[in-house]
Amino acid sequence: MNRLCYVNSCSVHNINNYLTGLFDRFVSRYQKVLFEHEGVFVHSSTDDVDEPDLLISGFLRVLDKDGETVVEYKPLEDTVDPSNMLCACKDSSSVVEWTQCPTDRSHHVVEQQQSCDTEWDMVNAVSFKRKHYTNGEGSSYHLHEKNRWAFSFTAADLKTVTMKTEGWMHLVFGLKDDTTLPTIHFHQGGSQEFMECLRRCVHLTECPRDKTTFLVSCHNKALSQSFENLLDDANYGLVEKLKKDPYTTTLGGFSKVTNYIFDAFRGPELEQRERPAEEVADILGEIIPGLEINQLEEPGFEVITRVDLGSRPEVQRGDPLTLESWLKYQDQEGRVRKVPELKDRIFKGGLCHVVRREAWKFLLGYYPWNSTYEERKGLQRRKTDEYFKMKLQWKSVSEEQERRNSRLRDYRSLIEKDVNRTDRTNKFYEGLENPGLILLHDILMTYCMYDFDLGYVQGMSDLLSPILYVMENEVDAFWCFVNFMDEMHENFEEKMQGMRTQLIQLSTLLRLLDLAFWNYLEAQDSGYLYFCFRWLLIRFKRELHFQDVLRLWEVMWTGLPCQNFHLLVCCAILDSEKQKIMDRHYGFNEILKHINELSMKLDIEEILHKAEAICLQIKNCKDLPSTVSEILGLRSTCEDSPCEKSMLELSDYGILTPPLHTSGELVSNGHGQLSETSSNGYKVAFIS
Repeated sequence: MNRLCYVNSCSVHNINNYLTGLFDRFVSRYQKVLFEHEGVFVHSSTDDVDEPDLLISGFLRVLDKDGETVVEYKPLEDTVDPSNMLCACKDSSSVVEWTQCPTDRSHHVVEQQQSCDTEWDMVNAVSFKRKHYTNGEGSSYHLHEKNRWAFSFTAADLKTVTMKTEGWMHLVFGLKDDTTLPTIHFHQGGSQEFMECLRRCVHLTECPRDKTTFLVSCHNKALSQSFENLLDDANYGLVEKLKKDPYTTTLGGFSKVTNYIFDAFRGPELEQRERPAEEVADILGEIIPGLEINQLEEPGFEVITRVDLGSRPEVQRGDPLTLESWLKYQDQEGRVRKVPELKDRIFKGGLCHVVRREAWKFLLGYYPWNSTYEERKGLQRRKTDEYFKMKLQWKSVSEEQERRNSRLRDYRSLIEKDVNRTDRTNKFYEGLENPGLILLHDILMTYCMYDFDLGYVQGMSDLLSPILYVMENEVDAFWCFVNFMDEMHENFEEKMQGMRTQLIQLSTLLRLLDLAFWNYLEAQDSGYLYFCFRWLLIRFKRELHFQDVLRLWEVMWTGLPCQNFHLLVCCAILDSEKQKIMDRHYGFNEILKHINELSMKLDIEEILHKAEAICLQIKNCKDLPSTVSEILGLRSTCEDSPCEKSMLELSDYGILTPPLHTSGELVSNGHGQLSETSSNGYKVAFIS
């Protein structure tokens, strides 16, 4: 069978642009590409007869960096050669152990990896071959030579642009400090597109004395309507990005909570004045589309006076569930028994890593709890076939077809950018040519075929990365990700109903737990808790160390000790930080900065311990407001029928859970997956 082989044409330079390392560095470098063109040349002529002339090819880009327009030219630092390829081969079950090997050995490794359906081999996962350099040999001199010609400047520093034609178009940039930059030559076109992009960022006026030269001036930054009138010129960049693409800016920018947001919310003249709550609600409504917070309809505005919650009980955490203990919960045919007890143990201590690959498939709903070994093998075969049919759909799209499909083209572009900056410090994804990155890319592209209406939105790569890390298998990771996205779907929809609901619910819970602290936040224009946006959007993925994310997610997937336990995790973090915030009299800006700086400094066991204690404290309250009961699912809606209630198992936390089926049929749940059913079984839906 012919194997499908494709070349990864991204140079070392392109990949290095995305290696931003830790999240705090990434935030500071967040940028939007407005224009990009490869094949722009610099002619490096010299008077030295011993040094040959160089024709240097590079990238010309126009970037929006936090509202500031930047033009940069960077020479290519590498070229594609046949030894730097990514080849589609067999199954990726051992991708974490990938090695760089000679060509003859790579074929041997490939033959050892067998997929469920070998006819899909040509679109399955990857191995790779890499060219080695020793003792600095190779192109180091040329890299040094080319880097001399890189330049970058802001639009505000640009004074003139000179356009000349000598068989092709070339441009000369003159800066306000009288610096003249190297002439750039458009041998492969693109000059008109560049000038059109530049005209959208600055005002160009033809010079009276030289028609080939344009004088540059910045656009008037006067802002036009209601929200913009609250801001000063220094905040123009954020506002302009929000106006042009509010959804992407919200997910990609606002969720990163940096200091500039403060300046976008209040100018210097307003620092000493409290905003009316209605005004802040209006601002947030324009900042986050679909997140209009109406005080009249917010359930948290039910009259909640000071409620005596009583003392917070002591709780004990347990040890992670071992492989030996996990196997004890399965019968001879592979059915999982005593599921409520098993979930309780997972909630109390999490899982040993060796158990995760199997247990997560149950927790995420990919495997039904009462399925046998044979039924799960059959399920995997069917899901493998279904996955690769979807994967083949986007892989078989030609370049010509993709040029006429802007949505697919945009999805691919965004996925490629995000994949190259997702968890690059993790050994599973580190390095310039890591197969884990290809799997991440392929799964996200295939998900676009699975749910084309949603497609890909920034942040989804963060949700997939830990799942792929644990599964080490392309197909299993995809279907587990699909089930996780079923839960998280509303977070990424354009109307953002899921985010709106969660912020309202979180505000309601915090108001109940600590009214004084909530009032303090309200006085600082922070009562809507929008600084928790990123926590909720991607489930604390960027707040915790990678291994802690695995522990938190598997605990939350148990559905214990209540619905929406992740909201109580937020409350636990805020409870630990409230004294510092209030004692130091933090204002709006300081609160945002402080919360953002908690990233990678949180203790997951301490947080889980406190969140569980808060849940039990609320559960023990006799006068619990109905809105809080509904948010946490602490009261049954089945009180009318004792028979129905008896059919439901009551967990230690007072949550009604469906009974285990000892016999029943396996049916499709609409995604082609097996699910449990019974003629006399009852289920209660939970919001997670």
